[in-house]
Amino acid sequence: MPPHDDRHPLRLLLIFLQLGLTAFGGPVAHLSYFRQEFVHKRRWLSESAYADLVALCQFLPGPASSQVGMALGLQRAGYAGALAAWVGFTLPSALALMLLAFGLTQGTDWLPAGTIQGLKVVAVAVVAQAVWGMARQLCPDRLRQGLMGASACLLLLLPSPWTQWWLLLLGALAGWRFLPLATQCEGQPLAGIPGRRAGLIWLSLFFLLLLALPLLASLWPSPSLERIWAFYRSGAMVFGGGHVVLPLLQGAVVDPGWVAEPLFLAGYGAAQAVPGPLFTFAAFLGSAMQTAPNGLTGGLICLLAIFAPAWLLVAGSLPFWLRLRQLPWARAMLGGINAVVVGLLLAALYDPVWLGGIRGPLDLLLALAALGALTLGRQPPWRVVVGCAGLSALMTTLL
Repeated sequence: MPPHDDRHPLRLLLIFLQLGLTAFGGPVAHLSYFRQEFVHKRRWLSESAYADLVALCQFLPGPASSQVGMALGLQRAGYAGALAAWVGFTLPSALALMLLAFGLTQGTDWLPAGTIQGLKVVAVAVVAQAVWGMARQLCPDRLRQGLMGASACLLLLLPSPWTQWWLLLLGALAGWRFLPLATQCEGQPLAGIPGRRAGLIWLSLFFLLLLALPLLASLWPSPSLERIWAFYRSGAMVFGGGHVVLPLLQGAVVDPGWVAEPLFLAGYGAAQAVPGPLFTFAAFLGSAMQTAPNGLTGGLICLLAIFAPAWLLVAGSLPFWLRLRQLPWARAMLGGINAVVVGLLLAALYDPVWLGGIRGPLDLLLALAALGALTLGRQPPWRVVVGCAGLSALMTTLL
């Protein structure tokens, strides 16, 4: 029998495994799944504390949704909890993509026609629900509503990862200058967070690996070291979400001839259709390598390498972040940052979620039905995801 204590690592593994099996729609949708599960359903932390975690992970390079999951696991059950959260959320999509790599190399197909489109459509509903809920909570006044709208417009006009980073910085400055200083931090203290000394060790290890891995790969050339360095630097340089990793990985694996470009693009397209973090695309690439290490071993090597920077940065930054957010001026800055985060989610709702998911009137009707099921019907997200994928496949077959 699984333990019922939410602070037990095995229980955390099962909770995040359910999310890893059902959290479709990319990093923006994942954050809304986490919000629904851990803020509203389980009440592990307040809306404000969750928004702070999201803001921190937006500042850090790497996959924001996975980093939020690691942070949640860390505050519930320490390092074992962080590992359980990462494994549960990551394992389903990693295994699916490694199996897909084998299937594509063998010329097989395993997804019914229309299923991928249904998953894109349901992402529209999931993200729309998240944007509406977070806007009501985090943008209560005109200043923050203005920050939200301006951030969304600027990101759509200048769609660059650096635009997102600068908007977050400007939001922090606007909050510090114009928002009233909070007298105390909302929410409850978070347990399980390592101390500042441990945080410094993790941050030092992050930078040490960033400097040492290319040196080791040049002094002792080996396929394994070369791939660890290629995927580690890709994970350490991604600002702005999982989609930004595409050009980095393309240069890392296609240019040297490790993976053929058609196979790379096919795998990236399929990665949009599986639940869990987009960074598990690394597991596909490692499994699809033309030379050893490949298969299961290659997939695991590349998967661990691309997620390593995310873990080191979360474990290293969180101790300082949680102390910083207790300061009144820091809370005011976070108010501005959170408004910008909602604006970034609003921009993502339009591009790529809406533009990539809604192709015609039937897709729009399906998205509205999914949104109604989530909001009015209060159906769990996984049920809505499965239903939309099935209906889309059925419509594709009939029409």
